[in-house]
Amino acid sequence: MNNLIKIGIGIGLISLAACSSSPPPDNPTHGKINITADESLEPMVESIYKAYEGVYPNAKFNVVYKPEQEAITTMLRDSARLVFSTRELNDNEKSVFAKNKIKYKSEFIATDGIALIVGRENPDSLITMAELNDIFQGRIKNWEQLKRGSQKGPIVLVFDNNNSSNLNFALKQFKVSDLSRIKIFTVKSNKQVIEYVRKNPTALGFIGVNWISDGDSPLAAELSKNLRVMGVSEDASPDSIDDFFQPFQKNLGLKIYPLRRNVYVISREAHSGLGSGLINYIIRDVGGLLIEKSGLWPTKPYNREVFLEKKLN
Repeated sequence: MNNLIKIGIGIGLISLAACSSSPPPDNPTHGKINITADESLEPMVESIYKAYEGVYPNAKFNVVYKPEQEAITTMLRDSARLVFSTRELNDNEKSVFAKNKIKYKSEFIATDGIALIVGRENPDSLITMAELNDIFQGRIKNWEQLKRGSQKGPIVLVFDNNNSSNLNFALKQFKVSDLSRIKIFTVKSNKQVIEYVRKNPTALGFIGVNWISDGDSPLAAELSKNLRVMGVSEDASPDSIDDFFQPFQKNLGLKIYPLRRNVYVISREAHSGLGSGLINYIIRDVGGLLIEKSGLWPTKPYNREVFLEKKLN
């Protein structure tokens, strides 16, 4: 009887070992996972994950775009493996992982810019950071109050969402404590910001630059129609137009465009899975080239080797 019990226990232990050693449902090139991202980064994220699926047909990403705070919360609740965001986790968010003894990884992958857009009918295309600060503090309310202002009427600030990275970035950048002093309007997406600005000459829109910066994208070309991208100067009293910068890729890389921000991919993946594969693709493979094509500045540019061959006649 004792021998039978021992044999039974032995079989049970073997079964448990077999279960615990079963492979995870995904690996770096195969499987299906959920990821989420701030909606302002959608064009860049779309190009990256679709290219990865093209290289690895057995890889599938279910992607949901949300306002940044909601996207991060989705990842914290384990409803998404990765999140693309324009900020790192704050102390409260880190404590969620610490409490559950979960290790997370954060990779800085790109430099992004907030593009200030106005309609084609608005002749004003230059603004200083000092003027922007006065707008957000409620001291400047009309276009004609700008030093170079030609447009008349109230300045209407337009953002994509109440919880978006674009709005949170601006409020933090200009230390806004009282929203009642400014004329601010939110819609539901970066696309809707563009549409609203086209139709309203006094609107000043704030969008992620990758929505209009991919020159090969038909969507970006369509969205860019009838818009002006404002030049911004950190100098309170600029001497010439050369002191103003737009969120072009080079200006992001040289850190001379004032309204720039970092882009991160944050992972809660506990094994070397599909999420790890995508992150490695971004930081070690051609993902940097895709970021560059989106108009952002990759943290680790893709190295393209050129071989010159000299032929003797």
